[in-house]
Amino acid sequence: MAENALLQVNNLAKHFDVSKPWLARVIENQPKQILKAVDGLSFTINKGETFSLVGESGCGKSTVAKLIVGLHKPSGGEIIFDGINLNDAIQKKDADLVRRRWQMIFQDPYASLNPRWRVRDIVSEPIRVFKLATSTQEISDRVGQLLTQVGLSPADGDKFPHEFSGGQRQRISIARALSSEPEFLVCDEPTSALDVSVQAQILNLMEDLQRRLGLTYMFISHNLAVVYHVSDKIGVMYLGRLCEVATAGRLFKAPKHPYTRLLLDTIPDMDMTGIERAPVQGEVPNPIDPPSGCTFHPRCPLANKRCRAELPELRTDGDSLIACHAVEENRDS
Repeated sequence: MAENALLQVNNLAKHFDVSKPWLARVIENQPKQILKAVDGLSFTINKGETFSLVGESGCGKSTVAKLIVGLHKPSGGEIIFDGINLNDAIQKKDADLVRRRWQMIFQDPYASLNPRWRVRDIVSEPIRVFKLATSTQEISDRVGQLLTQVGLSPADGDKFPHEFSGGQRQRISIARALSSEPEFLVCDEPTSALDVSVQAQILNLMEDLQRRLGLTYMFISHNLAVVYHVSDKIGVMYLGRLCEVATAGRLFKAPKHPYTRLLLDTIPDMDMTGIERAPVQGEVPNPIDPPSGCTFHPRCPLANKRCRAELPELRTDGDSLIACHAVEENRDS
């Protein structure tokens, strides 16, 4: 593991059995159906940086997030957090110490907060669970500090979630995530359910918190404009696999994978350059029965016989990682 790496994911996989019940399969003579939501993902996130995963809906981004925070159990591969392999059996005491160091901000601020709890109880729950404070006054003071930190008032702790707007609810979610004093936050499309003006406020808040608290982010989004604003490094996902990994500046300036190029062509041309753009053709294939070879080949303008037969692996290309036969063979120019 690299010296500055906080999280390292090696060949991570998550397969879901979506088969019909056993008796129905026997009667209909059907095999098991396995959905490969994540299929051999590897990447590293360094301390203090923001690593983003992008891709169309259904490519497996949110499944990766849930695997990392422990909401799903991996089917294969390993997750190493600050040198600790999370697949290894560790004592509960040690597990709690490790688990405290990361938190997750969910996509929907309307669904991720308990409507029956007051805000002070929502924010203080991790403090109580991890025993970061014991006295009622100490917990109350800490909740007030957290609410102030995210742009709310300590008095808001007496309210219920339904009394807040979507942007304010997401601020409460961020305060709850910060209450265990984590080092690493997994942000699963934290602004996608918000208005554009509110999105900017939340993103600016998260960047400010990252600078002040030294946080490391894994940011998941399908909004490329948002990703460009917040990311240091970006991984482009397609059907459970990474097809390109690069710094934000390089990816947006000179994308190499055909899928990345097609995604970037969907960003509105605000400069009105007049450059012809190719829309993303077709739809994401069924992950239960993916295409042979490169899974992007049915939609790729550069696909050839090799692409249809052989699955490309991530290879180093300058300062990037690319999984594309066309790039390897210089057919992308």
